[in-house]
Amino acid sequence: MTVLTTPSDNELLRLMVAGDESAFVTLYRRRQGGIYRFALQMSGSEAIAEDVTQEVFMVLMGEAKNYDPAKGSLAAYLYGIARNHVLRSLSRDRSFVSIGEGYEEDGETAHKQLIAQDDPLGDLTRIETIESVRQAVTALPTHYREVVILCDLHEMSYAEAAQVLGCAVGTIRSRLHRARALLIEKLRATGDPGAASSIANSARCFA
Repeated sequence: MTVLTTPSDNELLRLMVAGDESAFVTLYRRRQGGIYRFALQMSGSEAIAEDVTQEVFMVLMGEAKNYDPAKGSLAAYLYGIARNHVLRSLSRDRSFVSIGEGYEEDGETAHKQLIAQDDPLGDLTRIETIESVRQAVTALPTHYREVVILCDLHEMSYAEAAQVLGCAVGTIRSRLHRARALLIEKLRATGDPGAASSIANSARCFA
């Protein structure tokens, strides 16, 4: 009996380096979504997110041999490349950071999921809360925004986030603690105590 196994990222990369085009396609399909969402959440721009995603995989094709698995996961390596490209894009044109831009697809998906429920007023409240949190995250300083996106939205461990950002785990912890406090302040200032409470509960869970 043949047991089918899902190849790891590292195995796909090894096959890709050896010239297996299908391995690259599989790796791209597996990781492209996360990279795109990260770039979108960091920049607020679909254009930047699309460009960054393309750049990340172009770099991977050209510099795959530079990846050292001893230093961390391939996913974190890709996020690190994406982060560098996002920061360069933002430094070139800070007007790209547009709160709420580029979230139409996610918003539409969320709306479709909520519309099936039986509490229309509750649905509106939840949609508004999601948007409030998005706006608050986008408004954070970059070094706080990126730890919230990596650890809370992409559910990375502190160690993985530290690899992406090239800093110590302790730095991730302290930045995330401060970022969550800033988010709570921002959300309370906008009059959305429900969202602020959700962030506070999240902070207690991840502390």
